[in-house]
Amino acid sequence: MGRKSVLDLRKLKAGNDKIVMVTAYDYTMARLVDMAGVDMVLVGDSLGMVVQGRSDTLPVTLDECIYHTKCVSRGLEKAHLVFDMPFMTYQISPEQALQNAGRAMQESGAQSVKLEGGERTASAISLIVDAGIPVVGHVGLTPQSVHAMGGFKVQGRSDEAAERVVRDALAVQEAGAFCIVLEGLPTDVAQEITDRLDIPTIGIGAGVHCDGQVLVSTDLLGMNTSFKPKFVKHYASLEQTIVDAVKAYGDEVRSSAFPDAAHSFNRKTPRKVAKLY
Repeated sequence: MGRKSVLDLRKLKAGNDKIVMVTAYDYTMARLVDMAGVDMVLVGDSLGMVVQGRSDTLPVTLDECIYHTKCVSRGLEKAHLVFDMPFMTYQISPEQALQNAGRAMQESGAQSVKLEGGERTASAISLIVDAGIPVVGHVGLTPQSVHAMGGFKVQGRSDEAAERVVRDALAVQEAGAFCIVLEGLPTDVAQEITDRLDIPTIGIGAGVHCDGQVLVSTDLLGMNTSFKPKFVKHYASLEQTIVDAVKAYGDEVRSSAFPDAAHSFNRKTPRKVAKLY
């Protein structure tokens, strides 16, 4: 059995089975989350913040996303792999979007691409889908528009704003996307979108009524406990575990307790050393 396909994911929604999605940026994490049985893995442009230590996702390049997706692809056997199209790789024109999406699919090992934006991105989504490339949409809080939104803020709070997000979601579906991420939305708005769409919705900070959920892997594992927005739940506290483990290693190195005999190699017979005098 290979990786989950677009049809497999649609069947999960049809059967009212929740879809589990996480991010990964390297082979090791990809192998582990795949072993855990997640349905989808996103190589997000969030790598700019998680891996590169930047304050937002805007500087991430297409080449960087391709590199990290290649690494993740090697670690997956079952999960569907999504390539996140970075800032300014699809906004200029639908033709630019198609060219870059095609390159992403050819070089990275991904099975689909993700584009932020609703009505404004619909024409690009349509052209990419027409070329035979599956697309995941993304509406609500779209991190690549962080400056236009005035920060990472919940969207759709007013009736007018909620209606705009609903229109965006419908436009993404109409353009041919097979799935859509709903980020930073009030629960009732996300529920309305989920009820109105035929394609699966994947929530992040959008409440329980979505067809699935996505979290950044390092967030759910508690690898940076100082970062905890309201929608993040730490299912482990690996930050302190890792710090303690490395500290213990350092202590043993400094005291010469490591490496001990169990972690060293010896010859079967002692080497005869010639006398030099």
